[in-house]
Amino acid sequence: MTGEYVVVVMGVSGSGKSTVGAALAQRLGVPFEDADDLHPRANIAKMSAGRPLDDEDRHPWLEIIGEWLAVHSDGGGVMSCSALKRTYRDQLRMHAPDVVFVHLEGSHAVITDRQASRPGHFMPASLLASQFATLEPLQPDERGVVIDVDQGVDAIVAASVSQLEALTPTEENP
Repeated sequence: MTGEYVVVVMGVSGSGKSTVGAALAQRLGVPFEDADDLHPRANIAKMSAGRPLDDEDRHPWLEIIGEWLAVHSDGGGVMSCSALKRTYRDQLRMHAPDVVFVHLEGSHAVITDRQASRPGHFMPASLLASQFATLEPLQPDERGVVIDVDQGVDAIVAASVSQLEALTPTEENP
């Protein structure tokens, strides 16, 4: 897989989006951006206070993410972004129709353990249940892959690249 595609590494908080996204971008030789860094201050304050974001909070944030994806559509890039709902992914696709999603999936127990190892993150572990409740898995008509997070980062990246190559058309295999 070459760096000509834009990829969103998605999943609930604590699934490893930022770590995997950065490693995947490095492997593909493309820019990486963490959507957490693009949140307005009001969103961070709300989450830090233990209150989940609603769709109204997320809309302008998703627009910023979509604009980044659009800018990188020709040269490629990787964005880590929860993208929990189909409507959020649809909003991103309005900016970058060819975006491909890598859904990092794991059990509540595995994600809880991962969250415990990252103290100081603005998203408290108390919001994990709301993340799982909000999550809408990729649908068959959405371009993407699902990767089990209960393995090391190198294995996750290798599985992502392998599965993305299988979905990405090439000149030899349109």
